[in-house]
Amino acid sequence: MHPVKDPQVDEFIEGLENPVQDIVSELRTLVFEAYPEMDEGFKWDKPSYAKEGLVCYMQTAKGHVNFGFYRGAELRDESNLLEGDGKKMRHIRLNRTDEIKSDELKLLIWDAVELNRK
Repeated sequence: MHPVKDPQVDEFIEGLENPVQDIVSELRTLVFEAYPEMDEGFKWDKPSYAKEGLVCYMQTAKGHVNFGFYRGAELRDESNLLEGDGKKMRHIRLNRTDEIKSDELKLLIWDAVELNRK
C-alpha cells in the first residue's frame, strides 16, 4: 500500500526553511516507512498522523522540530528519547537530521499504534 499524503502537509513543508524543512521531510518519510497506511492530516497547525487514533505530530520552531506523541507518557521509551512532563504528550526535540534515530522512532510509532488498538 502506498502512503496517502495530504497536500496541505506538502505546502507546509515547502514553506519551511532548512534545517527544519529537511527534518520534517525525513520524519514524514520515517512515519510512512513505519506504517504506510498512516492517515496524514493537518491538525492544530501542524502535520499530524493517526492510525486507529492519534499517533504523532511535528511541531516546528525556528531551528528545530519537536516530534511528538499524543500518548507519549504511556510509551515504552527504552532509549530515553522523549521529553516533557504533561499528563499525555511527550516529544523529541530535533535540531538536525543526523539526530533522527530511525529505528528507535519506528519502535515508538509502532508502540503508539498498539496503544490505540487496546
